This record gives sequence, structure tokens and C-alpha cells, in this order.
Amino acid sequence: SQDPKHKGGDEEIIGGICYRAYPEMRFAEIAFCAVSASQQVKGYGTKLMNLLKRQMVREGLEYSITYADNYAIGYFKKQGFTKAITMPKGRYHGLIKDYDGGTIMECYVHPSIDFTQVPDMIEAQKTFLLQRVATVAKSHRVVYPALPRGLKPDLTGVSRANQDAARSMAIPGVAEAGWTLADLQACTGAAKDSDRKANQLKSELLALWRKTQEQQSAWPFREPVNTDEVPDYLEVIKDPIDLSTIEKRIRKGTFYKTREMLLVDLMRMVNNCKLYNGPDSPYTDCAVQLE
Repeated sequence: SQDPKHKGGDEEIIGGICYRAYPEMRFAEIAFCAVSASQQVKGYGTKLMNLLKRQMVREGLEYSITYADNYAIGYFKKQGFTKAITMPKGRYHGLIKDYDGGTIMECYVHPSIDFTQVPDMIEAQKTFLLQRVATVAKSHRVVYPALPRGLKPDLTGVSRANQDAARSMAIPGVAEAGWTLADLQACTGAAKDSDRKANQLKSELLALWRKTQEQQSAWPFREPVNTDEVPDYLEVIKDPIDLSTIEKRIRKGTFYKTREMLLVDLMRMVNNCKLYNGPDSPYTDCAVQLE
């Protein structure tokens, strides 16, 4: 069948995934993944991966790891894989085969999700949201006539800086939708320039954060220290910081005003590690390498 949702039929082998499970370490290595060239871009690759994830859940495996070539990186990203390896290196080091020219990627497989039902879950969420929107929206009930050709709103007394906002307010339906002149002014001029600069800084900081997180020596810093496992940590470290907290601060958009402020947090993160663990710890080695 040409329909990837069709469950019957075995006339043709369209693809497959080979994996090696390491039950004691709770992960699986994908060694081979391919879909017939004549059957690609039809959703079969996603269906294969979802079936594999369901099987991994049944086997109690929580991570999937693989080496992707340059042509496959995009596919694996769509399937939830990332270049940022969160699984402790000790769990897979020496077990999986290293490939020159390949990019190591990882996917966490949540044990409570039936991945074969993901499309149905997304469709149900979409339907629910549209139903809720429809209870308050008017756009599907009120239709305004088309704007007359050559419409020129009356801009008498409106400053040049506010003329774009005033023209927008003259469009039927804009005011009725709840927009005000102040709202539209905030989207133009100095406010727009300020937003552009803030977004540019946010993008730069996220790029620096991703580059830091992708380093192999970054694995001890990706999540906060578990104080249940390390009960005296906060007695030694008074101002803890980690990469996940830094990411939240960046995405908030208002915490870091400069790149130097990000550097201060990153340096505090590695210095905290060195202070708590001492010079002979493998965690300190990672801190030095990341620094």
C-alpha cells in the first residue's frame, strides 16, 4: 500500500532498522536504518522509528544512540535525536562502534509514551485547541468586505513615526479584534529596533550555549546537581549553576543583557565543579577541558 497508515500487506519490503540492545545499560545502538528510495518521503521512516521506540519501551531501554552521516542528520533530528549527548558516557563508552565522519546522536525514549500513537495524539490536541479557540474567536463568524482600491486613511495630525500604525488601525476588524494604536506603535519604530537587538543577542547566546553543551566534556554540567544524591553540595557551593538553568535564562530573554554576563555564569559553573570535587576528580578534568 502507498498509504503509510495502512497496516496490512506484505508485498514489498520498504525499509528496516537494525539495532543492538544493551539491557544492563538501558540503551540501544542503531547500526542500520534505511528506507527504499522509491518509498521515501511518505512517512515510512518515521513509522519505522516509532515502532522501534515502542519495542525499546517494551525492553526497558531508555536511550537510543547512533552515528549519523551528513545525509541522515536531518532525518534523525525529526525523529527526536540530538547531538547533545545526555546519557553518561560511561554507559556507552567502549560498547558502541565509533565511525569516522559520522555524528553521534541520541534520543531519549520516554517509557510512558506509545510512539506509534503520536500522530493520533497530536491530531487530538489540535482538535481540542481549535474547539477551545472557536468558543471565543469571531474570525470564523465575522467577515469584513475587501478593502477598496486606493484606500487612503485620514492621517491628519498623525506624526510620521505613527503613520504605519494609524494605517493599520483603519483596516476594518483590527480595532474590533482588540488592537489599539499603542499596541501597533509598540511593533514599530524604536520598540521594534529594541526587540530586534534583543532577539539577535538571544540567538547569539543560544548558539554559544549549544556549542558549549555539545562538547564531550559538558556532560556533568547539563543538569543541576542532584542534592538527594549529594546532600552536602549546597553547604560547599552557595550559588549553583548548570547548563539547563543557563538555557532557561537565555530563553527568558531578559536575564542576560550582554555576552559577558553569560560568560560569568559559565565560569562560575566550572569553578563550582573544581571547588567541590577537588583536583583529582574526573569531574574536575571535564571542567578544565570545558573551560
